[in-house]
Parts: sequence; C-alpha cells; structure tokens
Amino acid sequence: MAEPGDLGATRAGYDAIAEGYAKLFRAELADAPLDRALLAAFAEIVHREHGDAEVLEVGSGPGTVAAHLDHLGLAVRGIDLSPAMVGLARRAHPTITFEVGEMGDLDVPGAALAGVVAWYSLIHVPQPRRAAVLREFRRALRPSGHVLLAFQVGDDTLHLEQAFGHEIALDFHRLRADDVVALLHGAGFEVTARLEKAPEGGTAATRVPQGFVMARKPGPGDGHGPPA
Repeated sequence: MAEPGDLGATRAGYDAIAEGYAKLFRAELADAPLDRALLAAFAEIVHREHGDAEVLEVGSGPGTVAAHLDHLGLAVRGIDLSPAMVGLARRAHPTITFEVGEMGDLDVPGAALAGVVAWYSLIHVPQPRRAAVLREFRRALRPSGHVLLAFQVGDDTLHLEQAFGHEIALDFHRLRADDVVALLHGAGFEVTARLEKAPEGGTAATRVPQGFVMARKPGPGDGHGPPA
C-alpha cells in the first residue's frame, strides 16, 4: 500500500530541520513546570498500575520527553518518523532505545504497552487518519494502559514552507480538546484528565493555547468500550 503523502512530507521536513529544532527545543521542559507536572502524574499512574511495563513515546523527536520519562522511572523507548531525529536522540540519550517508526502502524504486539505518549505529534496527522491512529494506540496498550496527548489548540492548520533555513512542507493541525476527547471515546478510551494551558511567550508554538488529554484503555470488568 502506498504511503500517505503527509508522512513523506513530515519525514522530509524534520530530517531537514532536525539539528536546528533540537537546539531550540533541547531545554523545552526546563521552563515548563506544568508540562513536567503532567508528565510526572502520567509516570506515577503508569508505574503504580503496571510496574516496569514499557511506555512508548510516538514522535519522540530529539528525545527530550522520553529522557524525562526515563528520569521519572518509566521503561520508555521512542519512535519517530524522521531518521535524522532518531539519530540525534540516540546520540543525546544513548541509554534509551530510539527507532524509526510510524504512529499509525506500531511495531508492537497487541496489549504490549503500559503507556503511549504523543507529545505534539498527533498535530501532524490529518483529520481523516486521526481516529485510526488512536485505535492503533488502543490496540497496542494493555488493559488499563494509559495514553497522554499534547497538542496546540485551535481550528486552523499552520503550514510552514521554511524553517531553520530549510525549505519544507510541514503542516501543524491545531486541535480542540472536545474533538480530541470525542476521538478518544470513539476509539474506546475513558478520558481521565484534560487541561488547557494559556498562551505564553517564548516560541511561536507556545504563543497559542496548549491542550493536554490523558485517557485510559478500560480494564477487565470495567464494562466500557469495544472489546480489546
């Protein structure tokens, strides 16, 4: 089957800007206490319910968030569409496994993961494919597994044709929390938390509201959602 065109454009775009992107966002969590608190809560919940079971960060970029989750005690690995990003993550965090991969087709058995984190990566998935991506997350999660999504809030799509001195074709689909919640419910998840952070100074990305949603795949006896 032919690869969707948006995947090729996203891969090529991040391959081109990997070095500049990594330098700009290397310390992205240092000045983001609310983001760190959400990641810490996610890590505590997953570790409490699933011990040392694996967590996968999809769209792991230069590895900053995966490294933070590792620091919080999770058994984490990352995948990214961009080989250049994967190379940077491996060099920066050699004790964590990073591989090239696509979030809509995870190379893991069913019910294998305790958690999935998509930290500003679902924003690159066009609307027609988002439901399928979330169903793939659910397939990969064990019962009572958790997913954490971060995204820029809005109704528009930001299209960039140049960044860090490179010509690219990257789309950033801003999302509404209500729509993300509806997609999660449709994929068979229970939403456990949602938060919207007000715009801040800093990068262009943080000058728009940021959304966060955490959800859970129902466990045995819960009586919710479609069968695993």
